[in-house]
Amino acid sequence: MTGIPGRTAVTESLKALPAQLTPPVELPAGVHELAVSAAAALGWAGTVLPEMTLHGRRVCLVVDLKADVHAERICLGQEPVTDRASVSTWAWPELHGRVPEPAVRIVGAIAVARHWRTGLANAVPFLRYGDTAMVLPTSAVLTHDYLANCLPRSRAYGVAIVSAEPDAKVELDLPGRQERAYPEVDALYRWVSELAYDQILEGAAH
Repeated sequence: MTGIPGRTAVTESLKALPAQLTPPVELPAGVHELAVSAAAALGWAGTVLPEMTLHGRRVCLVVDLKADVHAERICLGQEPVTDRASVSTWAWPELHGRVPEPAVRIVGAIAVARHWRTGLANAVPFLRYGDTAMVLPTSAVLTHDYLANCLPRSRAYGVAIVSAEPDAKVELDLPGRQERAYPEVDALYRWVSELAYDQILEGAAH
């Protein structure tokens, strides 16, 4: 004893044992591969772009190239404009009819994550542009936390959930919102669509 109330001496032979750590949840395949499979399971038609960070969120956009607008922009030499400050001026009334038309339509955004909280945080901001979904490993889906906390929140927001098996096969676990509203075509939408357009052209060039 140390003689101090409430304290005992720690012998030199005592060794502290580390707490058991839960092994990290691993994705069964690459992010883009899982996003492509998820888009097919969701029935989303369009091109699945590689994962990108937008508004601080990591998602794979699914977009549909507008062939007629794309052809017109080629004829007019209107290449993608990815500078956000420049695109923000396109919403000014005085520039109406003088800026390029959106060459892509944003179908939706897919967030591939190891945990539902990360997936939901990445997906929700894109509900204003189209449908959203998140891909989670099956091990993250088969938990009480998922049933009690994830499913109610995902239903409330209208975010679809696709589960990924250890062999990378995917299955729709929760459908997204049923009603389809027209996206809000504001300056942010235009900027995101220009980034997506640039990605499509870059992919076609390789």
